[in-house]
Amino acid sequence: MQPVVTLLSLLLALAAGSAIIAATGNDPSEVFQRMLRSTFGSGYGFGQVLFRSTTLVLTGLAVALPFRVRLFNVGAEGQLLMGSFAAALCGVFLPATTHPALAVPATIFVAMAAGSFWALTAGVLKVRFGVNEVISTIMLNFIAQAITGYLLTNFFAVPSTVHTAAMAPGSNLPGLDALFGLSWHSPANFSTLLVIGISASAALLLFRSRYGYTMIAAGLNPEAARHAGIATNSRILGSLAIGGALAGLGAANLVLGYKHWFEAGMTSGAGFMGIAVALLAGAHPIWILMSALLFGWLDYGGLTVNTMVPKEVFMIVQAVTILAIISFPALPGMRRRG
Repeated sequence: MQPVVTLLSLLLALAAGSAIIAATGNDPSEVFQRMLRSTFGSGYGFGQVLFRSTTLVLTGLAVALPFRVRLFNVGAEGQLLMGSFAAALCGVFLPATTHPALAVPATIFVAMAAGSFWALTAGVLKVRFGVNEVISTIMLNFIAQAITGYLLTNFFAVPSTVHTAAMAPGSNLPGLDALFGLSWHSPANFSTLLVIGISASAALLLFRSRYGYTMIAAGLNPEAARHAGIATNSRILGSLAIGGALAGLGAANLVLGYKHWFEAGMTSGAGFMGIAVALLAGAHPIWILMSALLFGWLDYGGLTVNTMVPKEVFMIVQAVTILAIISFPALPGMRRRG
């Protein structure tokens, strides 16, 4: 039923968006055609869509995996922030001559460890003190923003800028232009290929491994899972730790593959948009690839037609999509299946 719900939600959202575009005095078909030409019809535009989608895949997975244990991780934004900041500092302090075979894994490991630690903080609060993870992860987002902002401004920013120093060259990921001899001149980089494998691995973990089975079982019926010998608290901590690590891995796209430093505001709400990506995909790792591509297209495509209609129109399309997905299962005969 999930594909039907998703399709109906998208159609409803596009209809709502078309109505708003028409109300502004523009032809909806002309607007959407221009969006398609500026994105999928252009190397640079397509690269921008891929770049935005890559981060959304990871933040979407950060929400989707804990969701299988009936946890709502709203903290992907903070986990991405901490991972990006940690990766940038690791790259800054590495010697400039560090070989990529060492620099890239080191910075990625640090990013994932920072994101995982930040998510585990919420997990420990839930397991030990019964704190609702929605509240704790929201609060941790603000704390992460405050910590990174304070440290950047007072200790690590290059004078008269809002970013850190450049990372060691060996920690940079190659762009798709360099990898495939393209001339897109877009920020799309190797991490786009990386997330395809990560999504497939996440699907295997959930649906083809013993650990994934116990995660889903713990989410469906915690009491029955405990009687079956499944340590539900460890599944709570494990799902959040993996989710936080994947959110932190977003640094590979934003920091290692694009900016090569940490910059204030660089996450641009990608962690929060990851929630929408996961909901649209029904928390399925493979469908998250398609969901992220759609949201990445709406995000960049809205910029390409900004002279015709406000970009906020496409934010409304995203919001209506999610509201519809939440609402449709409540209708008679409509039930989502995990």
